[in-house]
Amino acid sequence: MTTFIGIDPGLTGAVAAIREDNSIRFYDTPTGQIGKKTVLSPAGMREIFMNEGPYDLTINVAIEAVHSMPKQGVASSFSFGKGVGLWLGILAGLQIPYTEVPPQRWKALMMHGMGKDKDASRIRAMQLFPQVASELKLKKHHGRADALLLAEYLRNTTLQR
Repeated sequence: MTTFIGIDPGLTGAVAAIREDNSIRFYDTPTGQIGKKTVLSPAGMREIFMNEGPYDLTINVAIEAVHSMPKQGVASSFSFGKGVGLWLGILAGLQIPYTEVPPQRWKALMMHGMGKDKDASRIRAMQLFPQVASELKLKKHHGRADALLLAEYLRNTTLQR
């Protein structure tokens, strides 16, 4: 069985898995609290891929290739980069191959003619996958939508090869 996985690596991001039978699973980025600060949970992040096993499956992963943005603070850039590094380290440690996809590339294909804001990705994901619209209905679900569209981008580009 083949599974296509998309990762929106932000703190409020998510992971979406599209299985060969077209079932879809979402995992919000695992986090925890240290005092008042929300931090990533590496054990929870790893557990996502353990849940998508057993490893007799073919797993294809796309992670958004992100970078710091102008006027973004140093601390937030460092934190964001740390999160991306954790995802990449977990994938490497589990020997799961991945592809980094710039947002401009997957959005050009998946959201052609639409805006590029967070609501646009939720709307597009609900159009393509109405069976999971209830899991994408809130503004805070933009990470799920981005991850799902990334997984679908990977599925479309992989199957066309």
